[in-house]
Amino acid sequence: MKITMLNGVLNVPDNPTIPFIEGDGIGPDVWSASKLVMDAAVEQTYKGARKIEWKEILAGEKAFKETGEWLPAATLDIAREYLISIKGPLTTPVGGGIRSLNVAMRQELDLFVCLRPVKWYKGVPSPVTHPENVNFVIFRENTEDIYAGIEFASGSPEAKKLMDFLTNELGAGKKVRFPETSAFGIKPVSKEGSERLIRAAIKYAIEHKLPSVTLVHKGNIMKFTEGGFKTWGYELAEREFADQVYTWGQWENAKKTQGEDAANARMKHEQSLGKLIVKDVIADNFLQQILLAPQDYSVVATLNLNGDYISDSAAAAVGGIGISPGANINYNTGHAVFEATHGTAPRFANTNTMNPSSLLLSGVMMLEYMGWHEAAQNIEQALATTIMRKRVTIDFYNLMNDATLLKTSEFASEIIKNLH
Repeated sequence: MKITMLNGVLNVPDNPTIPFIEGDGIGPDVWSASKLVMDAAVEQTYKGARKIEWKEILAGEKAFKETGEWLPAATLDIAREYLISIKGPLTTPVGGGIRSLNVAMRQELDLFVCLRPVKWYKGVPSPVTHPENVNFVIFRENTEDIYAGIEFASGSPEAKKLMDFLTNELGAGKKVRFPETSAFGIKPVSKEGSERLIRAAIKYAIEHKLPSVTLVHKGNIMKFTEGGFKTWGYELAEREFADQVYTWGQWENAKKTQGEDAANARMKHEQSLGKLIVKDVIADNFLQQILLAPQDYSVVATLNLNGDYISDSAAAAVGGIGISPGANINYNTGHAVFEATHGTAPRFANTNTMNPSSLLLSGVMMLEYMGWHEAAQNIEQALATTIMRKRVTIDFYNLMNDATLLKTSEFASEIIKNLH
């Protein structure tokens, strides 16, 4: 049966059909392991009352070999029809042709939130002293910024036209240092796109009773794009969530009119009432802060490129992207694609050695999104137990003392043993 969306609420039957893309390179190995664990957890948690019916759809190398297309229209049609899908890592040809398949799916399905939780599991090797302090969720805008793909190659007629336009129409040509050899990219950032991302982040924080949402931006340099993101975020928070949030913008105004001590007292009072604090930080400073004081952040909302850097940087603190899940979601339509966040690692394809945790934890996110919280929690605790007992795949084995080395499939079996 199909998952549907009615009046903003997902309707998930007990036996939903969920499309999957197994992925390229190590994709089949990590997908097979993840599917085994998810099926076992659903069966064990709900005693057979619920079951996922899996439906394969094609993208990447497998799609190209079978259909001659890297991303068939039928794949996108099925993903639209069934609302929720999950996929392994996909190859993108280098040096021309199509852009990233991941980006293409996000654009085509208007999946405007890239949701990346960052959380440490006890026993996972980490390069930081206190990885337990890293526990926040990143809302990365997924459809705008430079990922819109508006680029013109150096020396192309389009680049020349744009250079002429900058010079003759906008009077900005002198800001281009080497006009004859410059390539150009356009960075669209809209009020609507920024607001829907920040709205989703604030709603998530309120629903999960988290203390803050931080707008991460580079508005000190890009004043109208990234600066607009910050401004629109504060305006939205104060307009749509007036009774539930207190913003740094309001604190700044109080500081100007009443003095710093009074403003700080007001901030503490608003926090004592349980209000969500909406604040902001410059992106380069934030990359320092997630190492120095990660406990100060619970939900982060940011633009596309910043989110790309931040997601992988933060993941390193909790063990790397091999254990970092991800989802691409349109909270308005219900469409969601859950995915492994790592690459295809083709030289390890079919070796049954790689860590499936990124894709498996993305499956956990999928189950939570479906409202199957019990099964999601069952998998997460079983994975944590397995890692704590040091029965792990090669990536963690090489960084642990006295660990037991497991194949991908054996790791999945161990997690299943540890299910409640």
